[in-house]
Amino acid sequence: MSRLAQTAGLTDIQQEILATVRDFVDKEIIPVATELEHRDEYPQQIVDGLKELGLFGLMIPEEYGGLGESLLTYALCVEEIARGWMSVSGIINTHFIVAYMLKQHGTQEQKETFLPRMAAGEVRGAFSMSEPGLGSDVSAITSKGVKEGDEYVLNGQKMWLTNGGTSTLVAVLCRSDEGHPEGTAPHKSMTTFLVEKEPGFGEVRPGLTIPGKIDKMGYKGVDTTELIMDGLRIPANRVLGGVTGRGFYQMMDGVEVGRVNVAARGCGVAQRAFELGVSYAQQRHTFGKAIAQHQAIQFKLAEMATKVEAAHAMMVNAARKKDSGERNDLEAGMAKYLASEYCKEVVEDAFRIHGGYGFSKEYEIERLYREAPMLLIGEGTAEIQKMIIGRRLLEEYRFQG
Repeated sequence: MSRLAQTAGLTDIQQEILATVRDFVDKEIIPVATELEHRDEYPQQIVDGLKELGLFGLMIPEEYGGLGESLLTYALCVEEIARGWMSVSGIINTHFIVAYMLKQHGTQEQKETFLPRMAAGEVRGAFSMSEPGLGSDVSAITSKGVKEGDEYVLNGQKMWLTNGGTSTLVAVLCRSDEGHPEGTAPHKSMTTFLVEKEPGFGEVRPGLTIPGKIDKMGYKGVDTTELIMDGLRIPANRVLGGVTGRGFYQMMDGVEVGRVNVAARGCGVAQRAFELGVSYAQQRHTFGKAIAQHQAIQFKLAEMATKVEAAHAMMVNAARKKDSGERNDLEAGMAKYLASEYCKEVVEDAFRIHGGYGFSKEYEIERLYREAPMLLIGEGTAEIQKMIIGRRLLEEYRFQG
């Protein structure tokens, strides 16, 4: 085990789960990740292995066939998986956001219908909030769900859907003006719809099209897509929680879990970058000695390790806060912001340590250098995190005058 990023106070079960996941990452993910990433190939064999380990049901309650573990356990597993290949952690993340939203907000019928199959990995989840012209302004959503009898008809275009092709259940955020008079605040007239579909691309059910994979700089292997709804009919019992107008709050609750996940991914990628950097620095010789013996490189390694440790501590704190049942948007925002920024810096320093070889696709650091930027924008940009942090701080430290 690494000396860095250790977590105090874990149970024997948590330690056993993490040891199993780390062993799987070392044996099944790291040896093949770069090759699969360069081919932009979906890691089906790895996903099947995670399914056998029961990781798709990690946070799903035992009554629904899951392991009933905490967000902390999940985040630490994501950290390990991202250390191997960040794309794999993305496949799990969207699945768990949907499972979490169902667990917290779903009707009993919705929980019984979906959670057991999600725990078994038979149903794969994805969630869809963003749109082509939306960016960070969720209130500007234009996709709409209109009630017709016992159904809702959905129309609109969604963007940046992770697991868009491979998923079979998508939580889609749309406007729903029914029961919400004109002038209602935008975030109070949004609804989350549970959309079942076939895996694949093209028209995956009447009125629903997944055009194809978006070609990305990094974060390859996992399918990122658009989602187009044109007269898509959804039964009324597929409104998450059974009541319209709660979608924004449901999605934000899920995004808090997602931000802890992105922080954990940043920690995992940064750990791997440090491992690669410190290893290469001891193998590469210049001016008659290993570059690790040069003071400039030692300073760089010291800064990298400190950033890995700090980001991990903040991520763990955010996860534990959520597990306690307390509001954690401040801690999740801080953890996501710090971990993603530090990840970028640690990866770049490892890239610099590799010198010219870091630019070669033969070296793993080249892949990490292209993957790290996604964390700067996923689940909200740094600027959005700062807005959340700033507003929450003003709530906590309100001037009494």
